[in-house]
Amino acid sequence: MAATCLAIFLMLALSSIYCIVSHPSPEMWFQGLFPPRVCLVNATANTFYGIMFDAGSTGTRIHIYTFVQKNPEQPPELDGEIFESVKPGLSAYVDQPEKGAETVKGLLKMAKEAVPRSLWKETPVVLKATAGLRLLPEPKAQALLSEVREVFEESPFLVPNNSVSIMDGSSEGVLAWITVNFLTGQLYSQNQQTVGILDLGGASTQITFLPRSEETLEQTPVDFVTSFEMFNSTYKLYTHSYLGFGLKAARLATLGALEMQAVDGQMFRSSCLPKRLEAEWHFGGVRYQYGGNREGETGFEPCYSEVVKVIQGKLHKPDEIRRSSFYAFSYYYDRAVDTDLIDYEKGGALEVRDFERKAKEVCDNLDRYTSASPFLCMDLSYITALLKEGFGFGDNTLLQVREALQDPSTSFPVS
Repeated sequence: MAATCLAIFLMLALSSIYCIVSHPSPEMWFQGLFPPRVCLVNATANTFYGIMFDAGSTGTRIHIYTFVQKNPEQPPELDGEIFESVKPGLSAYVDQPEKGAETVKGLLKMAKEAVPRSLWKETPVVLKATAGLRLLPEPKAQALLSEVREVFEESPFLVPNNSVSIMDGSSEGVLAWITVNFLTGQLYSQNQQTVGILDLGGASTQITFLPRSEETLEQTPVDFVTSFEMFNSTYKLYTHSYLGFGLKAARLATLGALEMQAVDGQMFRSSCLPKRLEAEWHFGGVRYQYGGNREGETGFEPCYSEVVKVIQGKLHKPDEIRRSSFYAFSYYYDRAVDTDLIDYEKGGALEVRDFERKAKEVCDNLDRYTSASPFLCMDLSYITALLKEGFGFGDNTLLQVREALQDPSTSFPVS
């Protein structure tokens, strides 16, 4: 979620400090993505800071951003970031909200050391929670957030409205899009030649891009389009989060276990797995027993037939994405690294066909990949099917696959 963290801070800092973000549309205001338009600091300030907490399911992370305003006519530039994390995540303190807030207080000590004391009162601090808190009962999640708000209010930093909240999946897609296009310089370009964003998590997958065709907007479901204004430009983004189509949820669906109650002794089998494999997998607090088809076929073709059924006809296919360029994050990156398609540190550019090629290589030679994840064939086949059959990408659609966008100079030219 690092990309979304930076975008949230951009919205807060740029609107409240530099006043260059216009009033958002009502739906974006309702989602709490944008703060009130209030000018609190002299716009000639050279350097400013922002403190962003990412409250994920496995841990809580702090990002302390430094921005430099080199040209008063242009948006500021990201100059640096300090990062630290603690485990477990806030959701682990569901019955001890005070202890959960203490983990946030501990990370705030870093911010006091990193941000000059003279700028504490002008530095926004924000926490956004994702899936871990979304899965909790509402009263328990709000109890945790309430304790965090108290910690923020007691701190010397600026606490904007709606500074502590839970984000939905679509919001994450929008914020990731804002960050990547800001860092690549496209967000405030005159021609709006931007790049799209793909994110593949465990439970859901997101797609976000800026349509250049009116036909796309006309043919898109109304709830897939979000409008907002920024840097004196209006953006109508195509964005949607498909719950139940993340990588781990897709594994269960492929095994036929997604909506079934697992019982002791029940074995879920797939042609995507080695024939002799029998193992256990814990997901969402449930133990599943799974294995290969001992008497059936294995390999890419039968596996692909299984995973295609998970998504066939269930996702919207905007035609223009076949001619567009996208950044792909999360499990796209993980599986590409696992199979040496890209460099671990730098990431890399891949065509959609590269995922299919690697899926065929792994699935048709399962015995050679016994030391890797037993789901590697299934995962690569699902990614291929998701991109081609789900979203409708062409074989030669270019993807920049990254863990995070650290160096904009390594990006490809946008179309």
